[in-house]
Amino acid sequence: MPVDRWERDGLRSANSGIRNQVDHILDALAEQRPHVAELRDKLSAVRCTAESADKLVEVTVDAAGVIVDVRFAPTALRGTPEQLGRSVTEAGRQAARLARERHAAIIAPLVAEADAIPDLPDLVPGAPSLRAVWDPAREEPKGSNPEP
Repeated sequence: MPVDRWERDGLRSANSGIRNQVDHILDALAEQRPHVAELRDKLSAVRCTAESADKLVEVTVDAAGVIVDVRFAPTALRGTPEQLGRSVTEAGRQAARLARERHAAIIAPLVAEADAIPDLPDLVPGAPSLRAVWDPAREEPKGSNPEP
C-alpha cells in the first residue's frame, strides 16, 4: 500500500524533529567534553586522610578509596596486633567515606548536566538507554536479581 503525501510529510516532520533532538544531545555532550578532562584532573589530585579514634593510625586514600599511605603513631606498635588492625580498618573506612563524598561533590555538576540531556528512549520509545550504558546501576533490567 503506497504512502500518501500527508503520511510522507508527517514522517518527514517526525524525522526532522528527532534529528533536531539528536543534534541537541550531541551538542550537549560536546559541551561536556572539556569538563570531563577537568574533572579527571581534579579527581586524580584527590587525597583524603583520616585518623583512627585512638590516634594510633592515619590512612590516606585517593579518589577511588585506594590506600596510598598509612602512618602509625610511635605508640601504635605497643598494642596488640588485633587493636592495630582495628585502628587501620577504622581509619581506612573513614578515609574511603571522605573520598566517596569528595568524588560525588566533584562530579555533581557533570551529573546534573547529563541528567538534563534527553535520553534515547525519550526520543524513540523502546530505544536502549544511554544512561544505562554509562551507569548500569541506574537502570536494572526488569525482573533481574542482581547478585550481591
